[in-house]
Amino acid sequence: MKRTRNRYVGAAFLIVIGVLAAAQLTLQDAANAQARQTVQAPMFQVDPMWPKPLPNNWVFGNIIGISIDSRDHVWITHRGSTTQPKEAGMAQTPPLSSLCCNIAPPIVEFDPDGNVVSSWGGPGAGYEWPDSMHGLTVDYKDNVWLGGNGKNDNQVLKFTRQGKFLMQIGHKGQSKGNTDTVNVRQAAEVEVDPKTNEVFVADGYGNRRVIVFDADTGAYKRHWGAYGKMPDDAPNETYDPKGTPSQMFRTVHCVELANDGLTYVCDRINDRIQVFRRDGTYVKEGWIQRDTLGDGVTFDMAFSKDAQERYLYVADGANHRIWVLLRDPLQILTHFANGGRMPGQFYAVHNLAVDSKGNIFTCETYEGKRVQKFVYKGIGAVSAN
Repeated sequence: MKRTRNRYVGAAFLIVIGVLAAAQLTLQDAANAQARQTVQAPMFQVDPMWPKPLPNNWVFGNIIGISIDSRDHVWITHRGSTTQPKEAGMAQTPPLSSLCCNIAPPIVEFDPDGNVVSSWGGPGAGYEWPDSMHGLTVDYKDNVWLGGNGKNDNQVLKFTRQGKFLMQIGHKGQSKGNTDTVNVRQAAEVEVDPKTNEVFVADGYGNRRVIVFDADTGAYKRHWGAYGKMPDDAPNETYDPKGTPSQMFRTVHCVELANDGLTYVCDRINDRIQVFRRDGTYVKEGWIQRDTLGDGVTFDMAFSKDAQERYLYVADGANHRIWVLLRDPLQILTHFANGGRMPGQFYAVHNLAVDSKGNIFTCETYEGKRVQKFVYKGIGAVSAN
């Protein structure tokens, strides 16, 4: 009897040991799975109190351009005409409200604390104001560049930060298409190279190319299309995520200049990024959420502020998030934000910009109509993809 009891006790002990071992393996597998699901990447936290309330009962329409100047001031441009009557009741004829609200000027400047410090913009003598604002860039001299994607917006404008007109490249309704070296056609935005003082235009809604001009004289330098080939005016192709990659751009929505001499181009509808040298020589390409149809993924890009610009941030207006990539080799690490109306969420994030401290500022188009700040919190473990 005693021997039988010992056998039962021994068997029970072995079962307990087996259960504990299995539990340990399960815990280890869970820990390994969790480790596999995290990566080291930049971390961000929304600042729900930025910006401060707008003065003068102002409201924004679609915000379709954002940039940072040398003092870390944040600049935006928006389409006031896209406000709803109830949003801007005081601006209607006759007014629908005696108390709220007015449409803000087309260009608004915020200081780092989120206070409005200047505003200007609109038609004036000597230049052709865009019918539909699109894109704003503050260059290394703190000059302000504007594009437009209205049907007849074939021009790019340059102003001082105070709003003094400096130069216009191209003229309304004059584009001859992708071979035209004088006019653009519904340009999305620009980027200025401080090393060469050249302005790179994402020429982008009507044409399908990057075109480069002298940033002081407006003289034509060069242009190129997808894969560094010369673009033409053939009908646009329908995007097929499972098909052969398109040999032409569709909606060149941004161009970004890295410090190492590479040029990054948002090919929005094709859900891809193409990389070139400054002379237009093709280097490589990569896709983000390739099955995305409709608006496409790659609305805008910006680089991290470390010396190597190791990370690339991509604004995805269709999927309502910011992707964080290793710039080389265009590898997706993680993302932050999703769709929604609360602080830290997006409705059609359109552009983004990074200040000297690494903070990201975003703007939203369509009915998003807002600016947000995401505070850089350093490098740490975040969820993969």
